[in-house]
Amino acid sequence: MKLDDLLGEYYELEQQLADPAVHADPAHARRLGRRYSELTPIVGAYRELMQVETDLETARELAVEDAAFAEEAEQLVKQQEELTERLRQLLIPRDPNDAKDVIMEVKAGEGGEESALFAGDLVRMYLRYAEQQGWKTEIISSTLSDLGGYKDITIGFKAKGASEPGRGVWTQLKFEGGVHRVQRVPVTESQGRIHTSAAGVLVVPEAEEIEVEIHENDLRIDVFRSSGPGGQSVNTTDSAVRITHLPTGIVVSCQNEKSQLQNKEQAMRILRARLFAEAQAAADAEAAAERKSQVRTVDRSERVRTYNFPENRISDHRVGYKAYNLDQVLDGELGAVLTALIEADTKERLEQAS
Repeated sequence: MKLDDLLGEYYELEQQLADPAVHADPAHARRLGRRYSELTPIVGAYRELMQVETDLETARELAVEDAAFAEEAEQLVKQQEELTERLRQLLIPRDPNDAKDVIMEVKAGEGGEESALFAGDLVRMYLRYAEQQGWKTEIISSTLSDLGGYKDITIGFKAKGASEPGRGVWTQLKFEGGVHRVQRVPVTESQGRIHTSAAGVLVVPEAEEIEVEIHENDLRIDVFRSSGPGGQSVNTTDSAVRITHLPTGIVVSCQNEKSQLQNKEQAMRILRARLFAEAQAAADAEAAAERKSQVRTVDRSERVRTYNFPENRISDHRVGYKAYNLDQVLDGELGAVLTALIEADTKERLEQAS
């Protein structure tokens, strides 16, 4: 989209958000607010650039009679170049989901109980990071393993307010999808040998109801009794819900809530997110726009990161990132890892836009 079009959209959004009637529909107002927040830095940089260019023209005119203004003009030229580059980067086509919240699924893979324990470590890492970012988190569904890890877990991550561009939940977590491999001595290993196991992570943007159309006739809904590890009953009623989306074969189960209705609502929430992600993946493939740096599904052949405990090393194989602070990363210090992935993505977008 051209700069003039973005400026026009910004001013139109400004008028819409000033209309009290718009806020009668909170979901609609929230979408408008997100888009307004996305455009604000672009408009800010443009206004700043226009002001610098006006000041530069004035300084050059005055420099003809007063040499002192020549030095000021030189400084303004530098500012002009910096703002022009900043505006260019802001105008790079961005992921339309960057301002969205996230639903993340973590599943134990190869390695039995050790894999489930590692899945638990990943969950703790993401929850700690979310806490540092001031995000809200919610355990939507989970199945515990016998030793306290997770066979599978689904978590919602939400920003508490409008996020700054580049700091949204999806922006930061969207590259976490894929196979995460761990190398360490399991607690179940009596000989002290290092084992390798893995857990899969799936990250999808949370979709609102109006973004995904789901027909009741396309759903098969089964109810069953919730159960915990070791077969212990979570409750004694058939409150757990399993929803099968017949056209796609996607199956979602939820048993954490106390009532059947609550579990159905949570399962539908997960289903919407999965269908939204699937529709986008299909659109990306059709447009040949899916880039290698984006990992949107838990592809079991796609190993994205290795956590090596003996060397306290973390390695991200997509961008060649390597650091020896694994203990800190697992405690939520994910910033440097995520920044490396975001910067690689930004660089690629810049190259494509050139």
